[in-house]
Amino acid sequence: MFETVVVGADQSATAAEAVRQAIELVKLTGGSLHIVSAYKPQQFTASGGEQQQLDSGDLAESVLADHASRARAAGIEARTYARSGDAAEAICDVAEEIGADLIVVGNKGMIGVRRVLGSVPNSVAHHAPCSVLIADTTS
Repeated sequence: MFETVVVGADQSATAAEAVRQAIELVKLTGGSLHIVSAYKPQQFTASGGEQQQLDSGDLAESVLADHASRARAAGIEARTYARSGDAAEAICDVAEEIGADLIVVGNKGMIGVRRVLGSVPNSVAHHAPCSVLIADTTS
């Protein structure tokens, strides 16, 4: 059964639905939940022309805290992981590091040109070290 579940999440409503479904799975199995959010540092130019980096990791941490709070409200403790870089790669890396049995991702980006050019669920499905559930989150 799926004892160790990883779910990818950002601030979108579809990610919240993927997390909700992952929580329900973990409640059924009595397993553990691991929530991953990836971010890319943002560059901007300050008024003096000086390049600066905005740490968007703070936003990822805030998103993760919100999702973890929802898990706790459902009676599930969740570990969280904020990772810099590509979302699909971060999700797969965490799954491999912890020996996950299942990755849950939403189906956002699975239609149209993004499906062909590469979406997070598509990339996860092709590179995951374990089973993948692509949850219907756009209905």
